[in-house]
Parts: sequence; C-alpha cells; structure tokens
Amino acid sequence: MIEDNCAYNGIPLPNVTSKILSKVIDYCKKHVETPKLDECATTVDDELKAWDADFFKVDQATLFDLILAANYLNIKSLLDLTCQIVADMIEGKTPEEIRKTFNIKNDFTPEEEDEVSGENQWAFE
Repeated sequence: MIEDNCAYNGIPLPNVTSKILSKVIDYCKKHVETPKLDECATTVDDELKAWDADFFKVDQATLFDLILAANYLNIKSLLDLTCQIVADMIEGKTPEEIRKTFNIKNDFTPEEEDEVSGENQWAFE
C-alpha cells in the first residue's frame, strides 16, 4: 500500500463505514490500553468485560456491521465477541423465534418444513 502511495491518500476500506470503523477503533484502543491480567488483578478483567457489555449494546444492524468489519479487518477478538453475542441471541430459541428475532421470512412450504425437521430430528429434541 505504501508503494502505491495509498498511505498518503488514505487506506481504502470499502466494506467498512466510518461509523463502524470508529467503533472498531474504540474497541481496539480499549483492549490495547487495558493492562494484561498478569500485570493487574482480575478487577481489570471484570472492568473490561463490563466495558464490552456496554459497548455491544447496539442495534442488530450495527452488530452485524461490526461482525463484517471484524472479519474484513481480521480482528479475531472482536469477531469472536460479536459472534458470541449473536449465538447467545439464538440459543434456546425455536426456528420461528429465531426468524422473528432476525426478521427472517420463512420461505419453506409446510411440506418442506416437515421434510427438514424429519431429516434433522436431533435439532428438535
């Protein structure tokens, strides 16, 4: 990138909006500035978890944009946390509840639903 003179004109991030990039930078700054557990007591870890919990109180669109940005920018810890939040949103819900949570239209016919549930009976136990 430096050889292509991009460092002086900005680095293109076509898949990340400025709003999401700002949140990603806030996340990275907080996680870099927080001392590691070896250096301080576990209260630092608890404070960081509390900060993360507050940081991720966002609408679904922002959460999904953070997932895409974390993946695109290869920020594993951010990707892991955001995906865990989505997994927690799904856990213990029926397919219909998941559709409602994520506003997903059910495009299966009743026959197709019966076929899928028969093939994957373990998921409905």
